[in-house]
Amino acid sequence: MALDEKKHDVILTDDELSRKVIDGTVSGNEVTILDYVNLKKLPEFADLNTQVTAIVNQSSWWELYGIDWLVTLQGVLGSFLAYWLMGLDSILYFGLGIVLLGICHSVLATKAGHCAAHGAFCVSPAWNRFWTVFFVEFIGSFSADVAVDIHIKSHHPHTNIIGMGDSSTFRMPMIPCIPYLFITPLCVPILTPVVGALTLLDKPLKLIRMLIIVILGLSTNIYFMTTISGLSLWQAVICTFVSRSIMGIPYIHINIFQHIGLPMYSRDNRPKRIYLMSTAVLNLPRNIILDRAFGHGIINCHVEHHLFPRLSDNMCLTIKPIVSSFLKNNGLPYNEKTYLNRLKLFVNKYEELMVNAPPITHFVGLQ
Repeated sequence: MALDEKKHDVILTDDELSRKVIDGTVSGNEVTILDYVNLKKLPEFADLNTQVTAIVNQSSWWELYGIDWLVTLQGVLGSFLAYWLMGLDSILYFGLGIVLLGICHSVLATKAGHCAAHGAFCVSPAWNRFWTVFFVEFIGSFSADVAVDIHIKSHHPHTNIIGMGDSSTFRMPMIPCIPYLFITPLCVPILTPVVGALTLLDKPLKLIRMLIIVILGLSTNIYFMTTISGLSLWQAVICTFVSRSIMGIPYIHINIFQHIGLPMYSRDNRPKRIYLMSTAVLNLPRNIILDRAFGHGIINCHVEHHLFPRLSDNMCLTIKPIVSSFLKNNGLPYNEKTYLNRLKLFVNKYEELMVNAPPITHFVGLQ
């Protein structure tokens, strides 16, 4: 930490600031971001934007959208392969089919739905809207309207601003650590449509539309299981739940790992956007399964995604070296931690991070 005689010239490293937040010495009205950083000396986001825009303008349609379309197509084809495997007379192939179906469901509902909701799935806003409804509601069984409201309009512009976009959705103080981290996530397939519906109780038309699309989506999945896999109706219902639970644990883990435990700010003393995103967002390392199931923008390029949310997963990966160098060269943190490192942190500090934190529980959706 570099010290100057003036208090406003004290700049903490990310680890120091995070540690103070966790220890409770940066909270409420005691200390704000203004006590550590002279905001006038921060680099301009426009400078980084100029570099990124130059790369985007030189990129082909294939780089901007095509590669992510290919991954999405793999999710569709993988789903039908999973249905076929589940119909074979082998417990091993049946289990493999369940796992494959769960991963492919995440590719479509989470990765593709996330891109479409951000307008990063194709050029046309109208088609992005269509694909958002298709992937989030028809495939993912959640409300596209709610997902956009809480993710695009709340979480992204107000990342880690207490009471606005601070990821409190995922805090459940009444549940102990181990059940929360390893058992509760298995209920995500049931909780998702229920929470989506409850959130829309004051908007009956949107609720009715969501219920119709969700029921059609679930019915289609069950139909494929009964016709291709040869399962009975109840077997298909149970297998739908089980397959969609496969990625439930990493889904919850990733959503809490990448923001909770990092610096949080009050809405009255929020820093400039470049500093907010560099301190309050974290990347996880590349992983062949998680990259496919959730996308680079959620896994190993989450910092890039929060700075440039309208870019596709492939483009977030493309600009990663530019963003990393810019932040580091300007003395800003570029947070990268391993999955195991973050898991240990949450197990050891669960009470501080997930119980004593501000209990805001009415937000649910994509992270």
